[in-house]
Amino acid sequence: MATQTLTTPQPFDLRATLGSLGIGEFDRRGTAWIAVRGESGEATASIGMDHSGLEVTTWGQGSEELLERLPRLLGFDDDVAAFDPPPGLVRDLHRRQRGLRLGSTGAVWDVLAATVLGQKVTTKEAKAGYRRLVARYGTEAPGPRADLRLPPAPSRVAELRYEDLHPLGIERRRAVTLVECARRARRLEEALGMPPDDARRRLRSLRGVGPWTAEAVMGTAYGDRDAVLVGDFHLPNLVAWALAGEARAEDTRMLELLEPYRPYRRRAQVLLKRSGIHAPRFGPKAALRSIEQI
Repeated sequence: MATQTLTTPQPFDLRATLGSLGIGEFDRRGTAWIAVRGESGEATASIGMDHSGLEVTTWGQGSEELLERLPRLLGFDDDVAAFDPPPGLVRDLHRRQRGLRLGSTGAVWDVLAATVLGQKVTTKEAKAGYRRLVARYGTEAPGPRADLRLPPAPSRVAELRYEDLHPLGIERRRAVTLVECARRARRLEEALGMPPDDARRRLRSLRGVGPWTAEAVMGTAYGDRDAVLVGDFHLPNLVAWALAGEARAEDTRMLELLEPYRPYRRRAQVLLKRSGIHAPRFGPKAALRSIEQI
């Protein structure tokens, strides 16, 4: 176990920052818990925040590596002042959420696994499938919390067959992509050291990894602050409704509306998603199909 105090940039919102990455659990005291797997081993961190900064306690063989990664993960290098959006909704949201820092996890496999399970299904289905995957094939995280688990290592998933994943609610197409990503995890992790365009090509060289999946990895794992989720079911409608009062839109229109925020389109996207704004819904919601029908 090791403890360290980190001085944060100001302002700083720990909950919003971790939420933008889709990681971290908060206990009743407001302490954040994260568990990661690095090159030096597994590690868990508890992160408490007070007026002096962050009090971080770590457990596990990978503790030192995790402590080194935390400033980048928590977006300490994110220059919030550099984002100067034109007058309007995004500027107002930015002023109200200046503590939001866009960090990067530096873990391609973890982001990729969760994102692949989110392909072509509802958010509820995606989260349920990922929880089942972690419960069945993940490992207990080091430290005092027996309920905290790490996602399965790529070497473990690489051994699985579709028949192993089917009971978890993961149909064949996503199962095949997930296993193939696991088998090529080391090569995909190399994307972190490449220029953005080369990193995108490396990610998309794998069958089953399209623009939506690649951009999710580029934003969350790589830390590309201009990454935009193209191919998303809801995002174009949200952006068009929030910025132009248009209830429906395609990717082309979304990218047109986000162009003024380049090269910080990821921040504009995150701010809009956190705003609570929703495009109008028309018609009855389609019933979810059984996995046997996919």
